[in-house]
Amino acid sequence: MIKKRFYNPAQLFIFSFLALIVVGTILLKLPIALNESISWTDSLFTATSAVCVTGLVVVDTSNHFTIWGQAFILLLIQAGGIGILSFASLFTYFLKGGSSYENQLAIRDFSNTQRLGEVFTLLKRTIAITFGIEAVGAVVIYWTMTEFAGASTAERIFVAVFHSVSSFCNAGFSTLPNGLMYEEVYYNYGFQLAVASIYIFGGLGFPIVINVLKYIKHLFNRLFHKLTTKENYYRPWVMTINSKLNLITTSCITVFATVVLFISEYNHVFADHSGVGKWVIAFSTATTPRTAGFNSIDFAQLHFSSILFIMLLMWIGASPNSTGGGIKTSTFALAILNVISLAKGKDRTEIFRREIAGISIQRAFATMFLSLIIIGIGVYAISFFERERPLLEIAFECFSAYSTVGLSLGITGDLAEGSKMILILLMFIGRVTMLSVLIAFFKKVRYTHYRYAEEELTIY
Repeated sequence: MIKKRFYNPAQLFIFSFLALIVVGTILLKLPIALNESISWTDSLFTATSAVCVTGLVVVDTSNHFTIWGQAFILLLIQAGGIGILSFASLFTYFLKGGSSYENQLAIRDFSNTQRLGEVFTLLKRTIAITFGIEAVGAVVIYWTMTEFAGASTAERIFVAVFHSVSSFCNAGFSTLPNGLMYEEVYYNYGFQLAVASIYIFGGLGFPIVINVLKYIKHLFNRLFHKLTTKENYYRPWVMTINSKLNLITTSCITVFATVVLFISEYNHVFADHSGVGKWVIAFSTATTPRTAGFNSIDFAQLHFSSILFIMLLMWIGASPNSTGGGIKTSTFALAILNVISLAKGKDRTEIFRREIAGISIQRAFATMFLSLIIIGIGVYAISFFERERPLLEIAFECFSAYSTVGLSLGITGDLAEGSKMILILLMFIGRVTMLSVLIAFFKKVRYTHYRYAEEELTIY
């Protein structure tokens, strides 16, 4: 009898991305996918960037790949954004008419679902919301494409669908030459806002979007009961603390970043725009580092201070359980809240009349520490291959790769083969998270029924 080997959820999550990258690499090397031949390294880089929804490119997507190649990239982005395991699990679920208890436990763990009964409900809602937002987004983008005079209806539809999927999955890939700096899009503020709105939705996270929709439904029910029965229909804690914290953090970061970049680049990079256009471009520039990666401006032309600020935004990233990367807004918020609590002399972290669990604080600081370590190693390693390149360019590229952002100062295509391989590793680790890698391959220690005496260490 062959002993069945159990792969923990973290291992399944990692191996699914590896398998998808391998398949994507082969697909992008097929003759039907290419207008111009590319190396296996460039094919692997592009596939990894698509699956990890990063958007860093070593070759021009619009020129090097045929319509088939672009379609392959689109499918890789979609599968990588939602998660190949989500598709596979739902496919198996509907094919068999159910799912094993073991499979449900695995899906629950990698989807961070609290209740076992909600596993497939959440997955179905996730996919429904994804396709729903992408469909609406494609229609809106198509509606804004009034200046694409030379394009056929089929070409417009493909561009709209591609950018909608790429936006929602925070991939940053574009079929337009030079991305959103393409001449027919550069001053098309409707197009820019549509793309920005879609990737903001994608960056919020599926549980948060579902929770917001549930809260909106609750508000309508309250209004309906107030108008019909005159009763005060109220349910407590419809909006979860997780949703509140991430929405507030996202809003504060977005507003603050928009104002800072607007002031900093008003007469510099934003000089080509005027009036409302400056605010639209400032908004796009402030939100795209949140792992979207669309280049509506030339980031290499930004002031040094703005580049450093964008590196911080890239590091923070999007919200948890989203298509975006980074350390996540909740991690950043918990770190700030913990610092404030320590400054006030508290021994616990509290918000919205709730105490934050100690394990959440531990995960937050572990995530931050590991991210900086991996990025630092990446910068150090690339510096061996790019000895003449400024440190800022290397660091920017590493922050972008690890946070799966896709922004660049224009050096990605000129990097050495070794540098590209390091960026591939950074993109992969950033997508699956270093903490997941450690959990996947470190043997878990069994809990014991005893605890050692507690001891404080000197920290400051």
